[in-house]
Amino acid sequence: MQPLLRIENLSVSFQTEAGKVQALKNISFTVNRGEVVALVGESGSGKSVTSLSILQLLPAPPAEYTAGKILFSPDGNEPISLLERDRYALQDIRGNQIAMIFQEPMTSLNPVITCGKQVSEAILQHKKISPSAAKAKAIEWFEKVKLPDPAGIYKRYPHQLSGGQKQRVMIAMAMCCEPSLLICDEPTTALDVTVQKTILQLIRDLQQQTGMGVIFITHDLGVVAEVADRALVMYRGEVVEENITTKLFTDPQHPYTKALLACRPVNHPRGKRLPVVGDFMDDPILKQQVTAMKYPAAVENNGEQKILLSVKDLVVEYPTRHNWLGKTTQSFRAVDQVSFDVIRGETLGLVGESGCGKTTLGRTLLKLVEPTSGKIIYNGRDLAGSEGEQLRNLRKEIQIVFQDPYSSLNPRLTVGSAIAEPMKVHGVFPSAKARKEKVTELLEKVNLKAEHFDRYPHEFSGGQRQRIVIARALALQPSFIVCDESVSALDVSVQAQVLNLLNDLKREFGFTVIFISHDLSVVRYISDRILVMNKGRMEECGLADDVYLNPQSDYTRKLIAAVPKGIMKT
Repeated sequence: MQPLLRIENLSVSFQTEAGKVQALKNISFTVNRGEVVALVGESGSGKSVTSLSILQLLPAPPAEYTAGKILFSPDGNEPISLLERDRYALQDIRGNQIAMIFQEPMTSLNPVITCGKQVSEAILQHKKISPSAAKAKAIEWFEKVKLPDPAGIYKRYPHQLSGGQKQRVMIAMAMCCEPSLLICDEPTTALDVTVQKTILQLIRDLQQQTGMGVIFITHDLGVVAEVADRALVMYRGEVVEENITTKLFTDPQHPYTKALLACRPVNHPRGKRLPVVGDFMDDPILKQQVTAMKYPAAVENNGEQKILLSVKDLVVEYPTRHNWLGKTTQSFRAVDQVSFDVIRGETLGLVGESGCGKTTLGRTLLKLVEPTSGKIIYNGRDLAGSEGEQLRNLRKEIQIVFQDPYSSLNPRLTVGSAIAEPMKVHGVFPSAKARKEKVTELLEKVNLKAEHFDRYPHEFSGGQRQRIVIARALALQPSFIVCDESVSALDVSVQAQVLNLLNDLKREFGFTVIFISHDLSVVRYISDRILVMNKGRMEECGLADDVYLNPQSDYTRKLIAAVPKGIMKT
């Protein structure tokens, strides 16, 4: 019997202004029925190009298939050569025999069509059934993917659902025609650990029920350990290692695989430098990125501990319903009577699921969200009551690093102008020359170069953009920084570089950090203390190792239990 999918010596190139770039170099692998095969690697390794090539979703030009075969055999008999099929034949295969779940459901779902209608359309495209039968089948799949109120969600629009619910709608859309092969392209990136666990279990259950083959693309090795039977490690367009998952984790052979495993924050002392890919690879470009500095513990409290920030009974409410006069009649309490202190020089980790109130809390501390009641005492001053010039002066001392650096940078401004802008607004450096010198210094601090000053955000990778945003946050030499999910969507090796950078800069500049994340292994590594939030309330707060290794709350235990076993070590 033929394997479900066989890729033989596939090579793909892209025509660019700088010439032809080879994205895939003679890659070969198979996927069998009932098997989950993981493709692992950093951004740019060729994972997504491989998956998009299977369905010929790459625009040609600039893409060009220069060599190789992609053979698909849904019934085990004579395989179909997908690269030789015309677009009409491919339309019958796409979404029907081979389906795909994309990384970002909000951009994959049509915002002006209800979720149920979008799934019904996929069914009607490939099955000869009536619209009413298609609707019933869509609702049935919403039940199978464990969406609450399936009939209600059929009528809702994507923006009315949470991230995890949108991802389940995408899974229902992919599964509704019962494909032989399912391609999952980073389906759990940036999801909370509890939502991620639910999605992974759901994909596994559906795969076992239907016997389909699955290609699971990810940069998260913990997820690979959780779902995959076999794993292929990709590096710069090549498959550098392939093995059953347990063997890959216990006995990696290639230096790049060893590097990916070593880059994770697990088992590294807090504040000590994380290994990065360049430590393992005999590659001069990567070697340049490696900094030799060994970092001390994230904070050293020698006896006296001074409180920089004190939060007392903080409440933040959002109005959800108004009467005809415009008066609020119903509200949602996002932060509910939260009280805690932040010690000068420490890193306080803030963790919890989506909707727990951690981002609202972080933004309220900076007065980006107005508190409903309570006190925020920063350096002896009440931020909750600060306005006008007083608040403007405080903005110099308090900064934020957002989750998505691309959306927080103006695409029309060069990165040099973006970093210099806060200096100009606050009059820190009077002349353009002085500002440019300071920006160049900051770029070098975050391991970028002076020549990057005149480049635009789209010319940088995700990890580089995150460093630019960190440089901008440091432009006014703040004493307090809120990092809001600042490494959640980064590859594991880039994440290690950014975490190393934060520790390095924190040691040099002496600022205090609130580090918001849903990744408990990252929070444990970088934080001195951890505060756990649930439904707007504080569940528990304590030293990082105490909370992680000996949680007192059932909710914290649930969060830790949801972390993929491949990254759960003590």
